[in-house]
Amino acid sequence: HFDTKSMVDFRGDVCIIPPNSFALARTIEYFRIPRKVLTVCLGKSTYARCGIIVNVTPFEPEWEGFVTLEISNTTPLPARIYSNEGIAQVLFFEADEECQMSYADKKGKYQGQQSIVLPRL
Repeated sequence: HFDTKSMVDFRGDVCIIPPNSFALARTIEYFRIPRKVLTVCLGKSTYARCGIIVNVTPFEPEWEGFVTLEISNTTPLPARIYSNEGIAQVLFFEADEECQMSYADKKGKYQGQQSIVLPRL
């Protein structure tokens, strides 16, 4: 079970993630993935070399919304994360055929998210 009381709402240009902790963030970009496309979002090397790991699941065909990024500080020191600075990159893969069952078809629980979305367990 996830306790939402453990989360702190923060808005600003610099976020300090405590040691061995994590933060959720939202992308600036709104994505609308075509039915023949799958994406993978990867953390950038510069942050990874500092112990900051970004985890995002693939964006499935016909998923759309702002992406919730999971940012982990794996170090014993506080880490600064700056807004509007690239922390991840998205790779797009186009299939030869459309998928049989898209995220929209499945009525995925994170479809159309407009803000940071906490786990829907």
